[in-house]
Amino acid sequence: MPEDDRLYFRQLLSGRDFAVGDPVAGQMVNFSYLIGDRSTGEAVMVDPAYDIGGLLDLLAADSMRCVGVLASHFHADHVGGDLMGYPIEGITTLLEQVQVPIHVNRAESPWVMRSTGIGEKDLVQHDSADVVTVGGVDIELVHTPGHTPGSQCFSVDGRLVSGDTLFLDGCGRTDLPGGDPEQMYESLINRLARFGDETVLYPGHLYSPEPSAGLGDIRQNNYVFRLRTPEQWMTMFGA
Repeated sequence: MPEDDRLYFRQLLSGRDFAVGDPVAGQMVNFSYLIGDRSTGEAVMVDPAYDIGGLLDLLAADSMRCVGVLASHFHADHVGGDLMGYPIEGITTLLEQVQVPIHVNRAESPWVMRSTGIGEKDLVQHDSADVVTVGGVDIELVHTPGHTPGSQCFSVDGRLVSGDTLFLDGCGRTDLPGGDPEQMYESLINRLARFGDETVLYPGHLYSPEPSAGLGDIRQNNYVFRLRTPEQWMTMFGA
């Protein structure tokens, strides 16, 4: 199979593509992603939440099977848990149906365990630049702390799945537990600088009219990139 045809990549919107009828899923407008290798039928789920059965059904309808999870960060709307008193399905429900590794950044693992209740044995702890291979598809894990200590993005074939690190408009909050505005500045300005303007960003939420965009357009139009110095950044985000 030609390399360009092997990549399986789906962007799914909560409340529309899965978890249909769930008012919280519809309000939160989370994206989950399915990434894999069509030639082997293997795929990982990125940030599965709200409707695990629905996501597994979508995989099965595409003749794919789940072999793992990539977790961008520990918040309940991305991996399940308690969201202000509302229980959200996530990786604990998935593990009841299929035993797969949960790939997390090393700094995020204690937060994931506390928020979901899963054990350390279910986690594969990674450092930045580690690669998870699904079939013949390589996915690079990029540590981008700021929203949470172990937030990570996923780079595959010219695409960057960014979780809550960067949106088309704005970036993830830094005033929640584990957030750090100085680290967020470092992640956006320096850690993501190596990704060219042609890289297509796929965010963790639909907070803009379009579901994805090139990094060049985002750097041109997103206000977070107009803050040219750490001092300017901290004036806006450090309070």
